[in-house]
Amino acid sequence: MPSEVSSRVGLFDRFAGVAAHVASRAAFFLFCVLLVLVWAPSFLFIRDIDTWQLIINTTTTIITFLMVALLQNSGTRSDQAVQHKLNAIAEALSELMAERKLEHEVKELRAAIGLEAHESTSHNAA
Repeated sequence: MPSEVSSRVGLFDRFAGVAAHVASRAAFFLFCVLLVLVWAPSFLFIRDIDTWQLIINTTTTIITFLMVALLQNSGTRSDQAVQHKLNAIAEALSELMAERKLEHEVKELRAAIGLEAHESTSHNAA
C-alpha cells in the first residue's frame, strides 16, 4: 500500500536515476554518434588492429552492461511507483463504494487489488 512506500532513495537509486535522465537525452545520443564517427576511421592509424578491436569491443561491452543495469533499476522503480499509485486509487475507490453501499462492486475491486498484489509480489520474487 502507499503507506509502505519509503520516501528515502538510496545512493545507487539516485545514481541510476541521474544516469537514466542523462542517457535519455538527445545530447547523449549525439555524443554517442560523434564517438562512433571518431572511432570508425581511427583503425587506419593503428598498427595492431587486433588489439585495438579487442579494446574497443571490451569497452563497449562493459559500458552496455552497466547502462542496462542502471536503466533496469530506474525502470523497475518507476513501475513500482505506478503500481503504488494504482493501489492507492483502487483503495480510495473501494472506500467510496463502501460508503455508497455498492457491496458487489467493492468485492470485485478488492479481489482485483488482491490479485494485483499477488502478481506484483510473485514478480518481484522472481
